[in-house]
Amino acid sequence: MSGAFRPPPYPYDRLRGLRDLAEALPGGVVDCSVGTPCDAPPPAVVRALAVSGAERGYPSSAGNPAFRRSAADWLGRRFGVEVDPSAVAACVGTKELVASTAHYLRLRTPVRDTVLYPAVSYPTYAMSAALAGCRAVPVPPAGPDGGGLDLSGVAKADAARALLLWVNSPANPSGGLSDLVAAAEWGRRHGVPVFSDECYADYTWEGRPRSVLETGTAGVVAVHSLSKRSNLAGVRAGFYAGDPELVGYLRDVRQHAGLMVPGPVQAAAAVALADDAHVEVQRERYRERLTHVAGVLNDVGCPTSLPPGGFYLWVPVPRRWDDGWAMAEDLAKAAGLLVSPGDLYGERTAAHVRIAVVQPMVRLRLVGERLAVAGWS
Repeated sequence: MSGAFRPPPYPYDRLRGLRDLAEALPGGVVDCSVGTPCDAPPPAVVRALAVSGAERGYPSSAGNPAFRRSAADWLGRRFGVEVDPSAVAACVGTKELVASTAHYLRLRTPVRDTVLYPAVSYPTYAMSAALAGCRAVPVPPAGPDGGGLDLSGVAKADAARALLLWVNSPANPSGGLSDLVAAAEWGRRHGVPVFSDECYADYTWEGRPRSVLETGTAGVVAVHSLSKRSNLAGVRAGFYAGDPELVGYLRDVRQHAGLMVPGPVQAAAAVALADDAHVEVQRERYRERLTHVAGVLNDVGCPTSLPPGGFYLWVPVPRRWDDGWAMAEDLAKAAGLLVSPGDLYGERTAAHVRIAVVQPMVRLRLVGERLAVAGWS
């Protein structure tokens, strides 16, 4: 049908051919293409899933009081901000929140039709505009690493039409850090809500973790997930917090849409957010893996820097390859390493690959061993 929306291929489905190449090696694929945690969540969290008794009734769409209080308390400990639990609400993992928020905000402000998002970014920000029938307008990066936002590059006409501005810090895929104070101030000047995706905040390596909520809650919403923080990607638990009017509006619309985090998951999430010790353990795991894989790549002639945040290596493609797909193919063939070509994350990123260091060290060491056998240097 003319004009009908046709979903593009799902980005990671495009990696099937590379996966087959990597899987063919003895020992199989070392999958560093997607940020899927391999490490176990805390036992107390798993136990809470089993014993909550919350499976019998419908859960609260906004999140039960214990979950929202635990999230508010965590924001206070981690960022030094005070947010009332009434300005916190649950989401079924943050990807669905990213994908749906533009649609819901357009119902609230139908005269606005533009989603501003980082030009180098996870593809769901741009897809959220398509799903809402909106314009997706990328904001150029502030620096050569692909992180941050150059908000001076936003045209006045686009700012006037903007439903919201997405910020992602630490950024996926680059690990870059954004100036969240500048983003919040820009949004307030232009009357544009700023949604700050802070899912990797616990894995900030340069300086301390930051939140847009440190600027106050007016006109801003912080988005957080337990998928990365607590290795709970499979249970789909996250929350958003900030401007009471924005949070309240989204909470009410989402309740009508039937979006609910399952009760046992809410109980487990409250336990996870109350415990910071397991996050420190996970930070050390990712720090070790980032350092190891960056060292392997540097040793074989692929200059790689450690990121300011996150658990991805954003690797520039050396001249011997035409683009990220060519480099990814050779890594799959020689090392069984499955990575994501850079053009999955924007039009200007074809000359990179992204490596998620989510595999255990025994698997990551295998990559170096295979490259040595293949004669890479």
